[in-house]
Amino acid sequence: MTLPQPTSGTHDAQDALEDRLRRFATIWSRAVFPSSATSLTRPEFEKHLLPLARRLNEALRAPRFDTTPAQQVGVELVAAHCTDPEALARTLGVIESYLVLYCGAEEFAGDENHARCARLQHALAGGFAQALRERTLAEQEAIARSALSARSDAEEALRATQARFLAVFEGAAIGIAIADLDGTVLEVNDTLTAMFGGLEHHVRSRNVTEWVHPEDKPQVWRMHGELVRGEREHFSIEKPFYRGDGTVLWTNLTVSLLRDAEGAPQYQLALMEDTTERRLLNLRLRYEATHDALTGLPNRTLFFERLDKTLAAGDGARFGLCYLDLDGFKAINDSLGHSAGDRLLVEVADRLQSCATAPGEMVARLGGDEFVALTTGPDTRTEAADLASRMLGVLTTPIRLDGREFTVRGSIGVVEGPTAEHTAAEVLRSADITMYRAKAAGGNRYEIADPESDERAITRHGLTTALPAALERGEFFIEYQPLVRLGDASVRGAEALVRWAHPQHGVIGPDRFIPLAERTGLIVPLGRWVLEQSARQAKVWLEALPPEERDTPLRVNVNLSPAQLHHPGLVADTVEILERIGLPAGALCLEVTESALIGADEDLLKPLRQLAEMGVHIALDDFGTGYSNLANLRRLPVGVLKLDRSFTQGMQQHPADPVDLKIVEGIVSLAHSLDLTVTVEGVETGAQADHLRRLGCDTAQGWYYARPGPPERLRELSLADAV
Repeated sequence: MTLPQPTSGTHDAQDALEDRLRRFATIWSRAVFPSSATSLTRPEFEKHLLPLARRLNEALRAPRFDTTPAQQVGVELVAAHCTDPEALARTLGVIESYLVLYCGAEEFAGDENHARCARLQHALAGGFAQALRERTLAEQEAIARSALSARSDAEEALRATQARFLAVFEGAAIGIAIADLDGTVLEVNDTLTAMFGGLEHHVRSRNVTEWVHPEDKPQVWRMHGELVRGEREHFSIEKPFYRGDGTVLWTNLTVSLLRDAEGAPQYQLALMEDTTERRLLNLRLRYEATHDALTGLPNRTLFFERLDKTLAAGDGARFGLCYLDLDGFKAINDSLGHSAGDRLLVEVADRLQSCATAPGEMVARLGGDEFVALTTGPDTRTEAADLASRMLGVLTTPIRLDGREFTVRGSIGVVEGPTAEHTAAEVLRSADITMYRAKAAGGNRYEIADPESDERAITRHGLTTALPAALERGEFFIEYQPLVRLGDASVRGAEALVRWAHPQHGVIGPDRFIPLAERTGLIVPLGRWVLEQSARQAKVWLEALPPEERDTPLRVNVNLSPAQLHHPGLVADTVEILERIGLPAGALCLEVTESALIGADEDLLKPLRQLAEMGVHIALDDFGTGYSNLANLRRLPVGVLKLDRSFTQGMQQHPADPVDLKIVEGIVSLAHSLDLTVTVEGVETGAQADHLRRLGCDTAQGWYYARPGPPERLRELSLADAV
């Protein structure tokens, strides 16, 4: 089989990359060669560095990032006698300045290339230090062997050993110092002198006790005391020193005890490895990992570290947290672009930062347009609210972007309380819920967390997530409330009312879960299920009637949500259900709320007209609450007006409110003139029923006749059921 040949474009790209690698190796060799101890010429040294450059390139561009090759490059630099700290510093400088420039991968964003480059520098420095440490320990062992053999050799051999010792002492790539047991420095090599600034008098003849540093670990001087007393042979620790110019030198320090021929303690031998550059690199990487790149504020990682530490405090400590989300930021971002949005976020971050200047306060950016402020202290009850007020206050001044002024608003959720009673996850969840409560109240305000409100929100969330599975598991059921003809009190049908038999919360009414179903889109399959079950029940009622009464079947009323009304499959689904079950169209009434039809155009009314033409009854539910124009009734394909229960409230008193009576009388007269029947909801007393009958209302429903219940009660209804 003939393998496909690489294209000339591939060869060109490979040649270009190889050329860039050679130029990178040239720059590297020119920077490092003067500080190396190799016997190679500079061109030979450059050829030696070229394979190492390829490894760094492959590590930088690898899809699966790994710093091990960079660590090995550091080891090989030491093996090539580049042991001078200056060689490491120059190597790191070349990599930082040129590796991404010559070898950066186009598929990665600029920040990703530079982040990888920084981690490769860190790994290379670690490999270099590890190899140098191992070499130093080997040299130290050689020194120890030389010292022991010098004691037993002849004077000539001793002089030769001392000469070799001096060569190792002076040529070592790490700092070496010898001090007596009192701590007076007797000898130092040039490397150590250079580490302390290059002036020998800053090191020689000084006492080691003068090198105390505020950041010394507690055990360093305890272990030193044990060593000079002969209780330990050596110790290793990370220790900072002050140089002569006041700057800080960080080292890996190893101190060993040298004994005389009789085994008595005689000298201290200190080996120092300069780790300042590596420590600064670590600090820089730590800063980048814990601060937001755009605003410079602490990021989510650092904030949660601080919050966890705060919540772990005991002894009656308290905390306050303000969770802020900008109102309408997406509109600004979409209209001006992400660059302007970023500049706005930087300005917002600076303003918020100015609010948190007291001890124990901090502001962080969690991401996007979400910020959080934390305060601690004994009186966080008022401090948290004051902090939220200051945050809203600094946002009132307009922000100028691209010649335009924008007023930024925010919604804040405030959580405050004892530290020991909360976890970080609980605090953020409560703050998030409270923030959305402030946003729902109009925004540009803060709300204080309330456990009961939190619990309701959590319950709503739980119900929302449980809705799809509840429909699959058959947890919904339907109750029916009879529709009674006012003229003779006979049952003419029933309204289907869906219920949810929740495993934990018991029976839940539609007022709690229907809005959730509408927001999640589940209302369409749920509504179809209700329609099908109600049609099946209406079919059962129809078949139970004597043949001579089946021309006027009991009608079942099913509510349609606005989402169902807009669904393109409404007509097809309804027709399919009626035909499959065998239910006449006249036995079904679909109830649509008045508010859903306010301003409805012909596209929205078309499916209702089609259903009405088929014989399905259409009822205008909650009539009187939507402020619709009564003249619009003529263009709506409805056959039934259902008056809202608010019209019957004035009929409970004696005498009945004459205004309510006149309003209902007028509506009934208008409806009848348009060939519409009138149904009244919420009838709870016999007095209400009498007034409605005299006013000419056609049917009614309410607790006076029966509460919603199982379908078999419909045929047994009597006034004895009234409540």
